[in-house]
Amino acid sequence: MLVVVPDFKEIHNQLVFLAGPIQGAEDWQKTAIEIIQKKSPSLNIATPRGDYSNKKFDYDIQVDWESYHLSLASESGGILFWLAKEKEHFCHRAYAQTTRFELAEWITKYTFNKGIKLFIGIESGFSGERYLKKRIEQDCPEITIHSSLEDVCEELIQKTV
Repeated sequence: MLVVVPDFKEIHNQLVFLAGPIQGAEDWQKTAIEIIQKKSPSLNIATPRGDYSNKKFDYDIQVDWESYHLSLASESGGILFWLAKEKEHFCHRAYAQTTRFELAEWITKYTFNKGIKLFIGIESGFSGERYLKKRIEQDCPEITIHSSLEDVCEELIQKTV
């Protein structure tokens, strides 16, 4: 089942959350969903990339939806972070600012609870890639940092199914 913001659905099986940049990034979530559903159709996937073409964006609903589903995924499945490089620049907003905060938040939670399944990939060209890799490797050497979306999705499938 696919769970897309702003929908709250009752989820009985494992949930994986696709965390990573939206604004300024290509639609990498669509590709990740295709990879995961092809190889593991029973996994529930939560994606924060919503379709707002017919709806007004509500910041509070977006943040609450993401927080709820990140927490749920941390308990029942896993969180996939894909740090896609910037495709389009917006001067009024730092690229991937929410993703960077969430990544730091969940790495911190992971250091206190190794039961949380984190899957991390960083696309070549992502700003701050070198620093993030170094710090994640220092703080969480047991987490593999992937350089392709396919590889990080594959690890998620292998370790959550």
